[in-house]
Amino acid sequence: MDESRRLTERFEEHRSHLRAVAYRMLGSLSEAEDAVQETWLRMNRSDTSEVENLAGWLTTVVSRVCLNMLRSRETRREESIEAYPTDPAANREDGIDPEQEAELADSVGLALLVVLDKLAPAERLAFVLHDMFSVPFDEIAPMIEKTPAATRQLASRARRRVKGEPLVPATDLSRQRRVVDAFLAATRGGNFDALVTLLHPDVVLTADKAVIPSPEAILISGAVTVATGAMAAMQRAQATQTALVNGVVGLAMAPYGQLFLVLRFTVKDDLITEIDVVAEPERLRELDLAVLDA
Repeated sequence: MDESRRLTERFEEHRSHLRAVAYRMLGSLSEAEDAVQETWLRMNRSDTSEVENLAGWLTTVVSRVCLNMLRSRETRREESIEAYPTDPAANREDGIDPEQEAELADSVGLALLVVLDKLAPAERLAFVLHDMFSVPFDEIAPMIEKTPAATRQLASRARRRVKGEPLVPATDLSRQRRVVDAFLAATRGGNFDALVTLLHPDVVLTADKAVIPSPEAILISGAVTVATGAMAAMQRAQATQTALVNGVVGLAMAPYGQLFLVLRFTVKDDLITEIDVVAEPERLRELDLAVLDA
């Protein structure tokens, strides 16, 4: 009984770290908890009495578990995307506290979780472990059956995808971001007047058929009309974050880190002239998303 208690206590010392690794690997709190539980079961079945670096051993185990889960997920990705017609924030039945997961997703970064989800499993593991947890490449390499040099290349490739490549000069990108950040802040805060001042009087918003189920795309125009529509999305804006979308500043709405829709903006003279709202799964897959530096 004492040995069992001691083993449990040793594991609990590392639980928060393991959950942090698993969450960044999987982007789902429920799956992260499953991975941590599987790691505990494997530890319980193993002789760890001579393991000098238990934290490193457990990190390796949880990483391998997550890698297997990611690879399994890849085989059913097409089905899961097409079967995703409603807001993932609704109808949770996995026992996970939605507020807890929302806070966790926000602390990691919604845009980062979305971009990580676009990486191949080995790329994601190499990037997360090295760039986010400082695990050396020679320790990561055996997990994905690569050489340390090849693992370094995977992490580098993932890093480039995470950071993206802006299509406009840094000064223009900064101006775009100020406008888009202000749009998001006004929407979150329900500040109708502030929204109107950010929009060109003849602004045009288009939304594909998946945004609001309808036979055809939606098109509305005029600052007041568009601002009124934005107010209706005030609650959803809490799960929205700026991101680089096809090289320019946009917004990604991602409840629990699961991409739901994207807003693409055209900004001229510090006013928003066009907004394209994308929610159709096929169109979302075609977007090149990246994380904006803080």
